[in-house]
Amino acid sequence: MAIAHIEKAERPREKLLSRGAKILSNAELLAIFLRTGVSGLSAIDLASALLRRFGGLTPLLNADQQTFCTMKGLGPVKYAQLQASLELTRRYLEEQLEAKDIFTDPKQVGDYLAVQMRDYDREVFSILLLDSQHQLLGYHELFQGTIDSTSIYPREVVKLALQKNAAAVIAAHNHPSGSAMPSQADIAITKRLKSALKLLDIRLLDHFIIGRGHITSLAEQGKM
Repeated sequence: MAIAHIEKAERPREKLLSRGAKILSNAELLAIFLRTGVSGLSAIDLASALLRRFGGLTPLLNADQQTFCTMKGLGPVKYAQLQASLELTRRYLEEQLEAKDIFTDPKQVGDYLAVQMRDYDREVFSILLLDSQHQLLGYHELFQGTIDSTSIYPREVVKLALQKNAAAVIAAHNHPSGSAMPSQADIAITKRLKSALKLLDIRLLDHFIIGRGHITSLAEQGKM
């Protein structure tokens, strides 16, 4: 059905403006981004077809340019717009963290890390460096591993923390399998890293495990 034939109050853009973005489906949000459909398909129909073709929102957002542009109705301009939107989201979350004491808001820290890391197809270990007020100095990805493991060297974390004059560190890594359950190896490296940083009076505040749709804080689980 063409959007013009949908009752005005139920069209995606009007629904967003009157009732907020949260009530819209993925297809409706994507239709607003697409703006127009193609021959025989409205923007909503095209959005629904794209979600089916890619298998959901996450695979669509993570598609490379070549794959993205193979679909009718998509092209380099839409790809560039989408990537710009994703990067704006990352930078917005980073600015929110820079303006506050991170230690008091683990949920927002987890949300930021999830945007950065949850869709990698291999394990990546990263750290957030904080000043003495627990405000963000920077986000750094240090190690990459195979699809199921990564080698983490505490000395490299300590070296970077000293270079940036950090007073505290938050560690994070993703699980490409999708599970956010910490392994015994995750707990062991956390304790090694905590001990190495403590020698230089730098605190390890937390270690987040990023899954697909799930985030685990080892500090909240008492496994630090």
